[in-house]
Amino acid sequence: MSRSTASLTTPARADRLAGRLLRLAGDARLGVALLLLAAGWNALAAALPDGRRLLDGALYPILLGLVALSGMASVAVRLPPAWREWRHPSVVPPGSGATVLELPVAGPMDERRRRAVAGALKAAGFRLREEMVAGRWTIGAVKRGWARFAGIAAHLAIILLLLGAGVASAFAAETTFGLLPGEQALLDAPRPGFTASVRLDAFDATFGADGRPTRLDAHVTFLRDGRVAGEQVIRVNEPGHFDGYLVHGWTYGPAARIEVATLGGRTLLAAGVALDGTIDGRPGTLVDLPSIGRLLGVTLVDASSNTLAIGLGGSSGLVDAVRLAPGETRRVGDLEVRHAGMTSYLTFLSRRDPGMALLFAGG
Repeated sequence: MSRSTASLTTPARADRLAGRLLRLAGDARLGVALLLLAAGWNALAAALPDGRRLLDGALYPILLGLVALSGMASVAVRLPPAWREWRHPSVVPPGSGATVLELPVAGPMDERRRRAVAGALKAAGFRLREEMVAGRWTIGAVKRGWARFAGIAAHLAIILLLLGAGVASAFAAETTFGLLPGEQALLDAPRPGFTASVRLDAFDATFGADGRPTRLDAHVTFLRDGRVAGEQVIRVNEPGHFDGYLVHGWTYGPAARIEVATLGGRTLLAAGVALDGTIDGRPGTLVDLPSIGRLLGVTLVDASSNTLAIGLGGSSGLVDAVRLAPGETRRVGDLEVRHAGMTSYLTFLSRRDPGMALLFAGG
């Protein structure tokens, strides 16, 4: 074998090998098997108590990558012949596996008969391609050629879904924060130059006879660089949107306005306190008073009268405890505590997901 012959043969073998690998990767059976494996993987992760680790490991992204590669290979294998068939219908070659029917024709296929055959095929919805080679008339026809593209589009959709999930897992940001009326917070983790924030102006809720909420409206103001950039009402299934972030109302609950001062009149606390935890099975929370090294326990013991139980704790345990109705002020240990009234808190979920557009497109 000469050097020139070898140089031509080696690329040809490599091309044939690459073609076989591409057809193998684009095989529908392999794609379905990978999709079923991914579905089973997700189901197992959802069923197990610690199933999240199955999705956080290295094997799961590799599996999704194989699904995406199979979809791309399937598109690469099927799209060119489907497009050629649609643009230039050809005669069915022998041995292609397609059904071939031969019809005897009495007499020669003159121009009139050829037009009649072509007209009948066109009337039936076929796209035609006629050829006359060496006096031999051939006609290729294809019907419902776009149906082949529907299957290819399904593979493209899976690729888009996987790309959207990958972009979301790599670049999405999610933040949860609680606000009382009048308070504000950043929509994402603090970083230089980031100023997009939201302020809770009011929270309106109505409840049915069974105690379930029938309306939850959060009136918010979005701010940029400390200046008002817009106002919105956030409702259930109607999130707010600002600077690429979706802001959902997540949870809500009671809050108490507490004022704490020393016996000498120095104010230690004057703020709303979200009762977002539980103390003895009731809504409550612990408030740190770092300037005196004490903890203040606040518990809603009677929701009908908004009565609070206030407990003062120190290094040696519980120092004192009292009950306060709205508007009352009482001494707790060496402090004066006033119950200034009840309000409510709202927890927000802020999410920025650059892969959402790809997910919707794939869906």
